[in-house]
Amino acid sequence: MRQTQLFTKTKKEAPKDEVSKNAQLLIRAGFVHKEMAGVYSFLPLGLKVLSNIINVIREEMDAIGGQELALTALQDKELWQKTDRWDDKQVDVWFKTALKNGTELGLGWTHEEPITRLMTQQIASYRDLPVLAYQFQTKFRNETRAKSGIMRMREFMMKDMYSFARTEAEHQELYARVRAAYQRIFERVGLGGRTYAAFASGGAFSKYSEEFQTVSDAGEDLIYIDETSGQALNKEVLTDEVLADLGLTRENLVEKKSIEVGNIFTLGTKFSVPLGLTFKDETGAMAPVMMGCYGIGPGRVMGTIAEVLSDAAGLVWPASVAPFKVHLLSLNADEKTLEIYDALTAAGIETLYDDRDTSAGDKFSDSDLLGIPYRVVIGKRSLASGQAEVKPRVSADVEMISFEGLVSYFTQH
Repeated sequence: MRQTQLFTKTKKEAPKDEVSKNAQLLIRAGFVHKEMAGVYSFLPLGLKVLSNIINVIREEMDAIGGQELALTALQDKELWQKTDRWDDKQVDVWFKTALKNGTELGLGWTHEEPITRLMTQQIASYRDLPVLAYQFQTKFRNETRAKSGIMRMREFMMKDMYSFARTEAEHQELYARVRAAYQRIFERVGLGGRTYAAFASGGAFSKYSEEFQTVSDAGEDLIYIDETSGQALNKEVLTDEVLADLGLTRENLVEKKSIEVGNIFTLGTKFSVPLGLTFKDETGAMAPVMMGCYGIGPGRVMGTIAEVLSDAAGLVWPASVAPFKVHLLSLNADEKTLEIYDALTAAGIETLYDDRDTSAGDKFSDSDLLGIPYRVVIGKRSLASGQAEVKPRVSADVEMISFEGLVSYFTQH
């Protein structure tokens, strides 16, 4: 893509009312637009990153047998009354409205009830199980703490997966499969070395859960990590009983601030019993289906990457999620640069070509701010030598690569 065709513009300064680093950088770089507190629009560059994160998640969910569907955001009051969660005082995030005919509806903040009801029409026998079903769905939560940029939004995309099993043992096998897939996801998006599966409260879902927590000073949570075993716990469940169950001692725990980027729960029969999700087992007896749920917010992952991997110059995107692989800069060498741009594009190497009529300094600073993995500069020295300057975003080192070798170089890197 030519940068002159990109309608978004970079900004020197972030909005004064924006306190989170992720939102400051993403707004300055033209990745998102703030509509109001806790509500952001994703602009072309931001949507490319979000879509790339979604693709990583989708690949891992499909690899473990997940089947994708799309449920509705509008929620039926009567359905939620069956599980006592329509007026549950512990659930204070609902957006609710009444239609002109008096019918009350909610905007979905989670989807256990709808998918459980749906499965009552799909699951009848043990032969129909197990099932792993997931979606990417817009969720609406009336957050009171919407001050962390795109890491805590009132309207956001969520990948939620639900497992349906015959027995506790089968559920645990599915749970372990999803847990391992989550670890692969965080590795692939660049957060693996700093993200822990932390034992935590289950909130409105179950007694306990596991939260995937990324260590960051920008985090709203406190976790304690046993650095020998790698086991982590959320501060909310740090009791002597839990420590004993996990074989940990307080003396070996290190406190860290962290950002929750995912969570997984065992639901048991919490939803299947009140909503009548049962199956006939091998003996002909009826039994309730065992359930679990597993969430990742792609937008929150994107915001976390912006928080923990950025530097003083701007964003730093891992190649797996970056909007483009190469940022190609022309410094008064438009003809040759266009030739190289065409060659890279024809080879399937996603390239943003800075063909703007602006200073070299502006191009370099904007390139750092945008955070694309590789910067390629074509200038007068390049024309004389027949070589381009190639610099990774995360390195100060510059390689000189022949014009003819650029496609091969980026195919291999």
